[in-house]
Amino acid sequence: MPEPQLTPEVFDRAIAVIALTAGRNHRLVYANEAFRDLFGDRPLGLPAREVFGEAGAERLVETLDLVLADGTARQVTSHLTVDAPEAAEDPDAAGHRHFVHSCSPAVSRFGAGVLIAAIDTTEQVHSAHQAQLLSIERLHALERYEALVSAVSQMVWLVQPDGVMTELVPGWQEFTGRPWRETMDEGWLEAIHPRDRARLVEAWAEAAADRPSMMEHTFRVATATGDFRHVKARAVPILRDDRLVEWIGATTDIEDHWRARLRERLLARAGEVTEAERPEDAFAATAAAVVPELTDACAVFLLARPDEGGSDDPLVGIRIASVARPGLPTLPPLVRQSYRLGVQARQAVTERWPLLLTFPAGEVPSGAVPEMSARWLVAAAATSLTLLPIEVDGTVVALAAAAGCGGSPPPGRADIELMREVLQKAQGPLRQALELQRTRHAALVLQRALLTAPPKVEGADLAARYLPGSRTAEVGGDWYDAFTLPDGSLALTIGDVAGHDLAAATTMGQLRSMLRSVAYTRTHRRSPAEALAQLDAAAEGLGVAAFATAVHAHLRRGADGSWEAAWSNAGHPPPLLVPAEGEPRLLESAEADVPLCVDPLRSRQTHRQSIGPGDTLVLYTDGLVEVPGEDLADGIARLREAAARARALPVGELCDRLITEVADVRDDIALIAFRAR
Repeated sequence: MPEPQLTPEVFDRAIAVIALTAGRNHRLVYANEAFRDLFGDRPLGLPAREVFGEAGAERLVETLDLVLADGTARQVTSHLTVDAPEAAEDPDAAGHRHFVHSCSPAVSRFGAGVLIAAIDTTEQVHSAHQAQLLSIERLHALERYEALVSAVSQMVWLVQPDGVMTELVPGWQEFTGRPWRETMDEGWLEAIHPRDRARLVEAWAEAAADRPSMMEHTFRVATATGDFRHVKARAVPILRDDRLVEWIGATTDIEDHWRARLRERLLARAGEVTEAERPEDAFAATAAAVVPELTDACAVFLLARPDEGGSDDPLVGIRIASVARPGLPTLPPLVRQSYRLGVQARQAVTERWPLLLTFPAGEVPSGAVPEMSARWLVAAAATSLTLLPIEVDGTVVALAAAAGCGGSPPPGRADIELMREVLQKAQGPLRQALELQRTRHAALVLQRALLTAPPKVEGADLAARYLPGSRTAEVGGDWYDAFTLPDGSLALTIGDVAGHDLAAATTMGQLRSMLRSVAYTRTHRRSPAEALAQLDAAAEGLGVAAFATAVHAHLRRGADGSWEAAWSNAGHPPPLLVPAEGEPRLLESAEADVPLCVDPLRSRQTHRQSIGPGDTLVLYTDGLVEVPGEDLADGIARLREAAARARALPVGELCDRLITEVADVRDDIALIAFRAR
C-alpha cells in the first residue's frame, strides 16, 4: 500500500491558520485563507527563510528544521511577530501581527515536509479582553487540527459520541472495495476478520469507558482483492471541560511490517526445534510453530517407504503429530493410523507445492486426510485445508495439513508461503529425528532377532522381557540370554554394552554370541567366572572390545528339587533373590569384579547361592532401577518392594509388574526371571 499522504485542501476553509512546506529548504507549497489573512498573500514555491524573512521569524524556520530532522511534532506557545499585510487599527500594533503555532511532520503529494498550524494572537497581545473572546474558539480549532495532524495516515475519520462516523480523508472504499458506513454496525464489521471482530469492539468499549483514553488496536481487514491485511487504528478523544465531544482517528496499513515481524518470530520458533529425539516430537514442534498465528490446526503425516518397513506404496501417510488452537474440539489420539493418500494429497506431494482446498463445512474432500481426521475437521467446522509437502534433503518425507476452522477464511498466498517456509525451517532437526528412527528400527530388528525366547526347563519357570527406552535412538546394548548346557544345567546371562545406538546393539550381539560359544563348547566344566574371563580375552583379541557389564550364571538342579546358582558379576547391578517367604535381597559380593573390556588379565570370582522351591532369581539391567538425578539406592529399594508384592504372580506377570511399578523407561531394560518349582 502506498505511503499515507495528506490532502492539504481539506484545510481550505479552516478557522486555524494552515500552511504546508516540502523539502529540506521548507518550500511553501500550500496556504489556506486563514493564512493569507494573517500573513498576507505570500508567494508559494519559495523557501521559508524567504517567505518569512522579517526579523523575529527566525524561530519559525528553526522549528521547521527540528521537526523535519527528527520527525517529532512541536508546539510553540510563545508569541512570534511578523509583518502585517496592512496597518492595524491600533497604532501600537501598526505593521505587525502576533501568533502561536505548532509544526508536525507530514507527507503530501509534494513529498515530505512540515504542516504548520497557527493562531493569530495579535489582539490577545494588545487586548486581554479581546483575546479572551477569541482564544477559546480558536484553541478548540487548534486542538482538533493538531489531533488530526498527529493521526494523519491513509484514512482519517471522525466519530461523534453517538457513534456516527465521518470519513475526513477518504481511503476505506479503495482499500476494502466496500462503501464507507456511518456506524460500526454488522455491515461494517463484515469487512473485519471473523476472529478479530469481538476484540475490536471490546477495544472501543475499553477506550470509551470512564474517562476516555486513546484507542490503538491492530486487526485484519478484507481488501478489495479478497485477501486480509493487518491495519492499525488509532483514535484520540477530544475533551472539552472534561466532556467527550468527538474522536479523531486514523487507520494505517501495517501488513508488510506485521508480516516481517511474524516471519522473524515464527522462523525463530521453528529454529528452536533442535533436540527432538523422535520424529513425532520434531514434527509436533514444527506444526506448533504455525498454530495459531497462521492456521487453526495442523497435522503432519509421515510418508512410509519400503526401506523403512512401511507400505510398498510410497504415498501412504501415517499421522504422527497434530496441534490445534484453543477453543476447537479435542484432537483424536495419535494411533499411527495409516491411510492411502487421495488425489489432492498425491498432487501436493508429487508436485512438491502447497495445495489449498476450500469446501463447505462438513464436506472434507475424500482422501485428503484419514477418516478419523476428517471426522474431526467436520466437528471443528473446517472450511479450508492447505496441504504442504515437507522436504528433507530433497525428498518429500511428510505432508502437513493446515485447517481453517470455525469460520476462519482461507489463508492468503502470503500465509501459505510463510507456512511453507516455517515448516521447511526445521529441516535439520527433522533430518536428525528421521535418522534416529532409521537407526532405532535397524537396531530393534537386530536386537529382537538375537533375544530369543527362554527355553523350557524341567522343574523351573523362566520369563524374559526387553523394552527399548524413550530417549535418543531408543535402542542400546542391553541383552539377556538363557540356554541349556550340555551337562543339563541352565545358563542365564544379563548384560549391557555402553551406548544407545546401532553400534552398541551390534557389539551386544557379538558379545552375546561369543559368551554362548565359550560357555557351551568346553572340554571341561567351566565356572561362570572362567566363562567371563575367556569372553574378556576373546573380545580383546578379536577387537570387539567395548565397555560392558554382565552377570553370567549357571543353575543346576539337585536330586531334592532344589537348585544351586553359581554366578559371576562383571560390574553389573547385583541379582535379586525373591524367596518364597521373607524379604527380597541382593546377591552382592564383598569385592565386585571389574566390567568387561577393562582389564582382561584381572581374575574373576564365582559366587554360589541355593534357590529353594518358590524362590525367584531376577537378573536385570540398570534401566530398571536408574532414574537421572536420583540415588541408585532409591531405585533398588523400589525394586525390592515391588518384587515382594508381586512374588505370588507367575514369573511373566512378575516381570511385567516390575517394569510397570519400578522403571522410569527412559533407558533400555532387559529382564530375566527364574523360579524353582
